[in-house]
Amino acid sequence: MPETSGSTGRTPETHVIDFRAAEQLLAARDPRGAVKLLDGVVAAHPENTAARLLRARAFFAAAQLRPAELEFTIVLEREPDNAFAHFALARTYERQGRHDQAKRHFRLAAALDPNPEYLRAARFDA
Repeated sequence: MPETSGSTGRTPETHVIDFRAAEQLLAARDPRGAVKLLDGVVAAHPENTAARLLRARAFFAAAQLRPAELEFTIVLEREPDNAFAHFALARTYERQGRHDQAKRHFRLAAALDPNPEYLRAARFDA
């Protein structure tokens, strides 16, 4: 009998399916649907950084900036060298009008990964 998590009757396999479905929903511009699926995945596997990063992206796409900020921050606590998470957190701060915090994370992203988009956003010449 497959191992289930809690009273939900969900198995690790169904969590993987939910994660993949959430990726598809986010790609199809349904971030709220993605968040709903990922809530269960993160509840069952709070240590799963990939699920948290995807949920942060979905929160951001749904303009739920405080939850996005929280999730990106958790990802960065676990993976301080994650350039994408720094960049996405910077975009989150930028949308909140928190430009000094955004600038710091744009620069960290660019320092970690010389991706042209990260370098442009970092505005090292300014």
